[in-house]
Amino acid sequence: MKYPMLSLAPGAGGLSDKAQGGRARRKKRGAGFTLLEILVVLAIIGLLVGLVVSNTDKIFGQSQEAITRIFVRDSLKTPLVRYRIDLGDYPTTSEGLGALLVSTANNSDRWRGPYLDVSGGKLPVDPWGQPYEYRYPGVKNTGSYDLFSKGPDKAAETADDIGNW
Repeated sequence: MKYPMLSLAPGAGGLSDKAQGGRARRKKRGAGFTLLEILVVLAIIGLLVGLVVSNTDKIFGQSQEAITRIFVRDSLKTPLVRYRIDLGDYPTTSEGLGALLVSTANNSDRWRGPYLDVSGGKLPVDPWGQPYEYRYPGVKNTGSYDLFSKGPDKAAETADDIGNW
């Protein structure tokens, strides 16, 4: 069985010259973006970048506070309890957290440390570069110890302090 051939030549049952020319012109014109379309896309990208930049500080700040909260409530709790078991009491305020790293002359016979595994033999600092504050006996935890970070404002006894209370 033979099928008739379709010819696109003018006058042969295909598209007319006028229709073909119109389609070709539309393709040429529609191949790029208009200036208005490009400006709209740039405005949308600018808004998205602005949202991301303004919220990055909030996201990063929240994670720093969460890390600090975990550190003062959980991470240092175990070394302090081990110290108390071995020596009978927590380090005093004057001894500070340094007592977890090095024994003093009056407790060298019972000291089984170091109780805190740190690199370089230095006590860790909070995410804002400040040393953690330690008090025993505690002011906020009477009968126990206070361990806290001064928080983003780097000032003690303010609302943004992050402690084990």
